[in-house]
Amino acid sequence: MEIWHFNLRHLAAIVRISELGTMIAAAEAVSLTQPAITQALGRMEEQLGLPLFERRHNGMVETEAAQLLVPRFRAALDHIGSPHVTMSRLRAMLALADAGSYVGAAQITGLSLPSLHRAVNDLSLSLRRQLVARRGKAIMLTEAGRAMARSLRLGRIELETALAELASLKGDEQRSLAVGAMPLSRARVLPAAVTRFVRRHPQVRLRIVEGSRAELVEPLRNGAIDLMIGALRQPLMEPDLVQTELFLDHPVVLGRRDHPLAGQAPSLEDLAQWPWIIAAQGAPLRDAWEQMFARAGLDQPQVLVEAGSVMTIRQLLIESDCLTLLSPDQVSVELEAGWLTTLCAAPPGLARMIGVTTRASWVPTQVQVDFIEQLHQLTSSNPDHDPQQD
Repeated sequence: MEIWHFNLRHLAAIVRISELGTMIAAAEAVSLTQPAITQALGRMEEQLGLPLFERRHNGMVETEAAQLLVPRFRAALDHIGSPHVTMSRLRAMLALADAGSYVGAAQITGLSLPSLHRAVNDLSLSLRRQLVARRGKAIMLTEAGRAMARSLRLGRIELETALAELASLKGDEQRSLAVGAMPLSRARVLPAAVTRFVRRHPQVRLRIVEGSRAELVEPLRNGAIDLMIGALRQPLMEPDLVQTELFLDHPVVLGRRDHPLAGQAPSLEDLAQWPWIIAAQGAPLRDAWEQMFARAGLDQPQVLVEAGSVMTIRQLLIESDCLTLLSPDQVSVELEAGWLTTLCAAPPGLARMIGVTTRASWVPTQVQVDFIEQLHQLTSSNPDHDPQQD
């Protein structure tokens, strides 16, 4: 079954049955007759292949299937946010947003161009917002259109998750988890959590998307990934996101194994005399590096190369006298192999909080909750704990 077979008004009716407990009250709440809401519920149960409610003399009681599905239906409708959105309008708007043209949307959906135009135009008129603007021969979403597309995407994800939850209930595991991994999460914490998770849930589809925060934050907000792990931002600028702390990371100053400063306990004045390889402007690590010298009243050293890739930084350090500031977890293999050496710890106050960022509206599945619990178990008992030892 695909979500496009759902009737959004019928989903609203099912949510109301769950909330109000009787067919009569739910019918009044969604402006349907009792026979109509009874027919809608029967059709939904037939489509899903499971009963959603037990009919008792004192009202309707949720089945296990309804306990899984109703929160998803409610979340989807909250994201969609308007009774004027029908499933055909939702599908057309998302196809247009994803494809960037009506022709592309037709190819994605198999719907005719007139149907797509009509659905998007009707949605725009009913919402009293211009969702699409024409620029010569091209079309583009307006600001209102982009906001609407994001809301509809999140609604679609909730409905797709509902079907995956239902399939799991029937014994056909289709649930998934998409994790955005920023650099500081990749060395130890994330691999350890993934190892534990796949042992417990071998059939759950797990996808890891690597990137910087700038590359991952919009996919997170749009629902393409479920959560993001890495250095937290203070303050958090996106009002639709929330952050949960995991552990403090303490960066160190690194150089090649036979660097002239090795074994000398160098001061900040000593470090300022050497060229550096450091993250680009705006990255938390770059901010911490700049603060390290500014607090000591020193001019910033020469930045020979701006780089965020640990692999690139490692090779540049090995072949030069440059220094860098990184978490020891990020270069644990290089340190153990003796390619790099820790010259000194960073001054106090430069520790970075590592944590999980999610959408404020996110309602995780049980397997997604379990993954987050694995992260907390690996880090909560001891912030300096090495998860690879588990």
